[in-house]
Amino acid sequence: MDKWIERKEYLDKLSAYRDIDVIKVVTGLRRSGKSTLLKLFKENLLASNVKLQQIQFYNYELPENFLNKSWDTIYFEIKSKLQTGKMNYIFLDEIQNISEFEKLVDGLYATKNVDVYITGSNANLLSSELATLLSGRYIEISILPFSFTEYLKSRNIDISNKYLNYEALFYDYVNETSMPKGVDLRKEGYDKIYEYLEALYNTIIEKDITQRHKIYDKRAFSNVLKFLANNIGNQVSPNSISKALKADNQNVHHATVEKFIDYLVESFVFYRVNRFDIKGKKQLATLEKYYIVDVGLLNVLIGRERTADRGHILENIVYLELLRRGYKVWTGKLRNNEIDFTVKNSSGEIEYYQVSWEMSNIETEKREFLPLESLKDNYPKHLLSTESFTQNKNGIIHKNVFEWLLER
Repeated sequence: MDKWIERKEYLDKLSAYRDIDVIKVVTGLRRSGKSTLLKLFKENLLASNVKLQQIQFYNYELPENFLNKSWDTIYFEIKSKLQTGKMNYIFLDEIQNISEFEKLVDGLYATKNVDVYITGSNANLLSSELATLLSGRYIEISILPFSFTEYLKSRNIDISNKYLNYEALFYDYVNETSMPKGVDLRKEGYDKIYEYLEALYNTIIEKDITQRHKIYDKRAFSNVLKFLANNIGNQVSPNSISKALKADNQNVHHATVEKFIDYLVESFVFYRVNRFDIKGKKQLATLEKYYIVDVGLLNVLIGRERTADRGHILENIVYLELLRRGYKVWTGKLRNNEIDFTVKNSSGEIEYYQVSWEMSNIETEKREFLPLESLKDNYPKHLLSTESFTQNKNGIIHKNVFEWLLER
C-alpha cells in the first residue's frame, strides 16, 4: 500500500456517520484525495472486524465498471453480492460517470442493511436529481487538497519543532502544490510536479468542463479562467470581467462569463465568496471574491511569474483553512472598510479575520488594524500575518499565520 496521510478530520466525519441511515457523499476536486479517503475508511472497517465480503468498492473512473451497463444492471450486480443478516458497506467512487446514478443510489439506500458511500468531482452532483430524491437523507463531506499541516506531515517534518523555518516551508507549499499526488512527486523534482498539475488541469478543463458543458469557444473560456487566476482575492463580477476583457480586445458577454465561472466553481477549481454587509446583516449579491483550490495550479494557469501578490496568496490559504475548519465564510463590508473574512462557526457564532503578509511600517499596521477596530460588536477579531512577534491591540488577537495554520 502507498504511504497515505491519515486525513483525520474527514475520517472522523465518516466514522461518526457509519451505520447511520444517511448516504455519505464525498465531494471535491478531482485527485484531491476522495478515493484514498474511502480506502482509508475501508481499512478502518476491516480493522474493526468487518469482513471483506461485507464491503463492495467500485471505481467508476474505470470504464470496465460501467460501460454498456445501465444503472439497474449495476444495482442487481451489487445486490447479488450482499451478505444477509449483516451490514454491507457499498463504496461508489466518481458516481457521476453512471447515467441515472441517482436511481442506483436511491435503490441501494432503500435496501436493508446497506450503508452507502459515494464520491463525485462535481458540485452539480448535489444540485441534480439526487438532492431532490434524497432530500434530507444524505450528508456531504467536502474534501480539499492537503492543508499546511498535512503537507508538512507528508514530508515527514516534525511540526512540534518550534524552530522550523516555517516561511521557507510555506514558500514550498504555495509554489509547488497541495495536491496529495503532487506532493508525493516532489522528490522527483519540480518538473514532475508541473507535468502532473498540467495533466490534472487539462483533464478537469477538458473532461469535467468543456466536454460536459459543450463549450466551443475555448479561447474565451481560457481568458475568463486566466482572469480569475490573476485576480484571486479581488472583488470581481461577470460584468467587470467582461469589460476588462473587452479593453484587451476580447469580446466575452457578461452572461457567458457568468456561466463559465459557474462551471469552474461546480468543478471545485475556484471557490466563490459572497460579500456580507456587517451593519445590515445581509448577504450582498455583487462583487464576489474567488479563491483557487490549489495555489500551485497558478503556475500552470499564469506561469511561475505569478501576478497574484503574496498577500492574496496568503489570503487564499487562510480562506481554504477556514473552510477546512468547518466555517461558513463571507468577505465583510462595513461602510468604507472591507474585512477579509467574516465567518460563522458550527455553533452559529461570528468571528472576523484580517490577513496581511507583513506590517513593515506604522502605516500598514494602521491600515490592517483599522477595519477590525471599526467593528463595534464583541465577536472575536483576528489579524493574521507572518510577523514572528505579534501584539494584541484593542481586543484584536494578532497571530503568526504559520502558527495559526498549524493549530487544531
